[in-house]
Amino acid sequence: MSDETPPNAIVVEHLSKSYGSKWVVRDLNLKVPTGCVYGFLGRNGAGKSTTIKMLTGMIPPDAGQVRLLGDEITTISPKTRSRIAYMAEGHPLYSWMSIGQIVQFTQAFYEHWDHKLVDQVLDHFELSKKQKCGRLSRGQQAQVSLALAVAPDPELLILDDPTLGLDTVVRREFLEALIQLIQSRGRTIFFSSHVLGDVERVATRIGVMVDGVLRVDCPTETFRESVRKIVVGFEGEPPDFPGCEGLVTWRKVGTELELVIVNWGPTQQAIVESLEPRWTDVVDMNLEDAFIEYTRGSKRSLPIFHRENHRVDRAAV
Repeated sequence: MSDETPPNAIVVEHLSKSYGSKWVVRDLNLKVPTGCVYGFLGRNGAGKSTTIKMLTGMIPPDAGQVRLLGDEITTISPKTRSRIAYMAEGHPLYSWMSIGQIVQFTQAFYEHWDHKLVDQVLDHFELSKKQKCGRLSRGQQAQVSLALAVAPDPELLILDDPTLGLDTVVRREFLEALIQLIQSRGRTIFFSSHVLGDVERVATRIGVMVDGVLRVDCPTETFRESVRKIVVGFEGEPPDFPGCEGLVTWRKVGTELELVIVNWGPTQQAIVESLEPRWTDVVDMNLEDAFIEYTRGSKRSLPIFHRENHRVDRAAV
């Protein structure tokens, strides 16, 4: 393979995985540009962890292909693998080892190891190499895992819900350290998370899985700014909504209609005004609100955020 840095750190083509008759991941196509911080989102059971396990070669797909840093995952070379770091959900560490011992143990698997960087991370979090891993808090385990992950100076870092279970302060420190240590060097980060505020702070691009299908793949701001909640008030019982382009879902709440619409504009506004409401309010949403409203919509009618041109189409998978 060429020593040149590929334009995409991760390339996934038609990746699928089923367990019995249930498809956990269906025909996933994904490209993560080099240097991108990519937030991989979805509700529980959406297929995120299964996808990450296939990306790292931990489980085989039923169909499709994964390339990391230009290498196909099934034949990835030791040299390329040493340029990739992975942090598992829950940050499992050998409880009987000290921090110093687990650093020494992990170092043996890598050709390059930045001792100074490990010490800097441990000092930053006020961790001693003499501490036993089994006696660390969940936050401290995450901090040790971060030190182990960044020590080989990886070009690609894959994280499975790295801040799960951490309190707000520790989570914020973890993310700031992660971005400072990795992204400032132009590295690529691919991470799943249930904390949408964290994703909004650090991710330049997001993907959203819904029932094993990648429904969204676009810049974070594109998704957040495209999804709008429209609250429409009436004198009495509101009418049924007739539908419109970009509609995710609608419901009646008392004398109000609540609509979730992608790419709200004059066409949709005209349909709403034809219902002769007393008032209409367009609500801006943060990433968490937009994600919740989008993913609880009808799975068969969700607008798709296309990866090729970042616009939103009415398409069903």
